[in-house]
Amino acid sequence: MKDFVAPPQMPLRDPDTVMRLKRMGSMFPTRLSFLRSLMRRLAAENVTVTRHTWEMCADGFGHAVFSVTLGRHTYSLVAVSTDLPPELRTDRVIATAWDSAYVLYDGIPDADEIARIVAAAPKQEAARFTERDLILSRANKSVRLFEHVVTALRDGRQPDAEMVQNVGYLMRTTAVYGNGKFGIADRDLIDARPGLEGPFAAEMLTVWLIRHFTHALAEHVGGAPLDPVLKRHLGIGNSTGLGMAPFLVTHPVLLNNWMLARETALARVRAVARFTPSQQERVHELAARAAQHLQQWNVPDPVHQARIVALRADWEGARRVLDLTGARPADAAIQAVDDASADVQELMAALLIEPFGDLVDGLTECMGDPFGAFCAPLGRAEDLRAAIEADFAWALTPDYASTQGCGQFWYVSEAKQEPRLGQRFEEQGSELESPLDIGRRIKALYMDLEGHSGATSQFLAAHPDHGLAITRVEMGARYPYAEIRDNLIAADCLPIDMLRCKLSFFGASKFDPKSDRWTRITLCQGAPLADDLASGADDWWLPVFAP
Repeated sequence: MKDFVAPPQMPLRDPDTVMRLKRMGSMFPTRLSFLRSLMRRLAAENVTVTRHTWEMCADGFGHAVFSVTLGRHTYSLVAVSTDLPPELRTDRVIATAWDSAYVLYDGIPDADEIARIVAAAPKQEAARFTERDLILSRANKSVRLFEHVVTALRDGRQPDAEMVQNVGYLMRTTAVYGNGKFGIADRDLIDARPGLEGPFAAEMLTVWLIRHFTHALAEHVGGAPLDPVLKRHLGIGNSTGLGMAPFLVTHPVLLNNWMLARETALARVRAVARFTPSQQERVHELAARAAQHLQQWNVPDPVHQARIVALRADWEGARRVLDLTGARPADAAIQAVDDASADVQELMAALLIEPFGDLVDGLTECMGDPFGAFCAPLGRAEDLRAAIEADFAWALTPDYASTQGCGQFWYVSEAKQEPRLGQRFEEQGSELESPLDIGRRIKALYMDLEGHSGATSQFLAAHPDHGLAITRVEMGARYPYAEIRDNLIAADCLPIDMLRCKLSFFGASKFDPKSDRWTRITLCQGAPLADDLASGADDWWLPVFAP
């Protein structure tokens, strides 16, 4: 077998530019996003969805089981739909009841296992599960749209297209748990299985199957099929808060690998010497789609809506100067928006990656972290200090002793065991602070290293509180995109930027921030349905609604 020869590529963008919160909060999904790569895998294997069980009353309450075979393993979504009183319906983590609950099961459950899951799933964290249960989730209806769809189908008509466009989902999940939570299977039980090797693959499979269930439920209650065009636009909503943000800090190798794959993809496309006429046409076509997507993206929050409106105008300007006829057209396009907003720059990067699956899709195989951090230790204290000066200058700038520099602190709530963000000078609890203050820790290490020489091990023995910081510094040279290069405890730190970064890798669109700490999104909007995987698996970047 011939040795692999990587395609030519331009230099990667500087991590000091890329790994800033403002830019991370401007990211868009790409063809490397986990949902996109999963859809390609499902299509390649000609996966079909089989309904094994449908025990639903006329009003849509009961349970169902849907199964798929992926990579020679069968997985089943067990869905439980309940009659939830309106006063109990909330997307907040304090909720104890939901419209529906789900388990992704390893295999096809028998009657006893179905009964166990039907009893346990609606209780969520109040119940316990087994290693046959791979993913645990729950969701609430978008009551207004769900009822409208059902009423329309009962009346012998299709639902209002504008309403379908504006809402975009029948249900929204409020959690999709994996990796051993509440007794479900640890990821290492499945992470080598074909089709589930990539990050969050099992979670994304669960979300896609939940979407399939919501369509089936609406058609069952409405007594008629949905138009396929409307159905394809109905994705799955999601409400995501602070619980997701610390993941990017506590999994630095994963973060590095995600970002490195994305930046490598862009660098490869920027190195393409010339675009063929069909490639030029495709990029312009996708740029127009992005413009239409932006027109269809509206949120209630006036600040974020103003940002979208500004992006619409700026994107039209970027399209007008998008010249793909010269040498290295992608590189020229990136340089042409160098003075534009981060929103425009990141949308342009996502656009240019999209048509070049042959160059970039293989990078998805590098986005996991099967081995953990592997880096050479810095054996001498003076080497450690030099590494901080070379790779962590960003951490030395803030004044972490000021009110502005340490105005917030991360902690884990006692009641829900979920990450939270407190106001250091207004709230109690900072003594329980989680170690997400990487910048502050590295600066403290740097200051304590002054005047020290000799073995790092000797320094660490005298200063054991610097262990985490030393580890992160030693990782710096090998994992350049591992750190968010901003002060995560600053008074003006916006967790929403961390959420958007992570969610863009999931494949999310239509970000709808409700504060700087939580957002609603849409997943699987425009994604292929179970019966059109072959024809539509890989052309739903920034989907638009065109009934």
